[in-house]
Formats: sequence, structure tokens, C-alpha cells
Amino acid sequence: MKKILLSLIILSVTLLASMTNEYPSQKILDSKIPIVDIRTPGEWKETGIIENSITIMFWDEKGGYDVNAFLTELNQKVDTKKPFALICRTGSRTSVVADFLAKKLNYDVINFLGGIVYLKALNLKTVPYEK
Repeated sequence: MKKILLSLIILSVTLLASMTNEYPSQKILDSKIPIVDIRTPGEWKETGIIENSITIMFWDEKGGYDVNAFLTELNQKVDTKKPFALICRTGSRTSVVADFLAKKLNYDVINFLGGIVYLKALNLKTVPYEK
């Protein structure tokens, strides 16, 4: 009986988390959902960032990463109990990170397909990264 109850609890918690794949649009940008840009500072400077997005690098320029540092900063800057979106250059990196956050931490994450490249192709507004 205890095993069945534990299984049901685990299943219900797992069902609460989700990862949604969605192309960036003006509608979602206007929704005020938090957007976390996981690219590198060099990429932010090169293309600009979405206005009011939260810049938290996941992979560095050499491909290294520190999951604990990323999660610490993410949890300080974003209410992870509510949905938030991730963006990178093309959507490849965010698909990995969003999947991890949804499956392992039960976060409700939107993966922006096509990334900043898609967003800029639509002529959606970005602002310069200044830091």
C-alpha cells in the first residue's frame, strides 16, 4: 500500500512539471513571462537581448558549465514556481536545459524554438546588452 501511495505521489509531482516548445512571438514577449537568456556575454553583446530578459549564462565560451551556479542564480532571479521561458541562439542549448529543468526539478519551462536568430528574423525588438 505504501509503495502504491508513493508511486502516485511521484507520478502527480511529475505531471505538474512541463516543458513547452514554442517559437518566440510578440504575443509571448508582451505577456511579461520571465525570459532567461542562457547565452554567453559575447553573444548578448553581438545580437542584443530581449528587453527585460534575465541573462544567466549556462555554457561558457569553451563549452563548460556549472549547473549549481546556474541554478543558484536562476532561483535568485526567477520565481521558478511559475512558468518562465529560456532562450539561446537557435534553441539547441535551451532544449537541453529546459528538458533538465522540467524533468529533474519539475519546473514549468518554455523552450523558445529558433532562439534569438528566429526572433531577429521576425524583426522583433532586442536591446543592447550593457554590462
